[in-house]
Amino acid sequence: MVRRVWLVVCFFMVGYLPVSAQFSAQDSTVQGSGRTLQALQPKIDFSMEELYAPAAMIGSGVLLDLSSGMKNTQLSFHKDHLTHFQTAADNYLLYVPAVIPYGLDMVGIPSKTDILNRTAILIKAEVLVAATGFALKHSIHEWRPDHSNHYSFPSGHSLQVFATATMLSEEYKDRFSWMPYAAYGFASGVGLLRIANNKHYLGDVLVGAGLGVLSMKVAYWTHHYKWGKRSVKFN
Repeated sequence: MVRRVWLVVCFFMVGYLPVSAQFSAQDSTVQGSGRTLQALQPKIDFSMEELYAPAAMIGSGVLLDLSSGMKNTQLSFHKDHLTHFQTAADNYLLYVPAVIPYGLDMVGIPSKTDILNRTAILIKAEVLVAATGFALKHSIHEWRPDHSNHYSFPSGHSLQVFATATMLSEEYKDRFSWMPYAAYGFASGVGLLRIANNKHYLGDVLVGAGLGVLSMKVAYWTHHYKWGKRSVKFN
């Protein structure tokens, strides 16, 4: 158990906390057809405040995962109420937040970040998600509630869906104030399905969620926006 805590803390400290990237804003204007196209290079600042929520999820998840009483309570609840519940929907729904921005592009609803830079950010986040999940799963070897294998901690589905939900929130929260609630609500639903399918304990899902959020934020904080501009305004 102590080993598990130290592994998560080390990943958090080494992989995420040192990130503090700032980029200077650069303006460029192009004249044409009576309009001025103004493209702004981003200035992205690392903020400790943005670590509070994912750190809370990770911390509470670790504590829950170390509690045999909480695990037994979950197992008893599943046995009494969800014994026959089974769905594969969670294996497909976890990818939905990743493809939504491209669908919105097709119908003419732009994101905050242009498609090339946004895709680069997504790829970087996916690398972090895959590396973090693989390393922790193969270091901790926690058995799943259904004992199908020992790769329960953390939840890879939660890592994936909360990372891309964070992208949805970042890209569209200024245009649609409800987007963060919808994105994270959807991601939470996927996490609950993993619990209902008896594939993860609640602690696994919370830690995966926190690491997923951090992975995407790190991808944003460290991005240099080499292709095009981050936002476009017409005057």
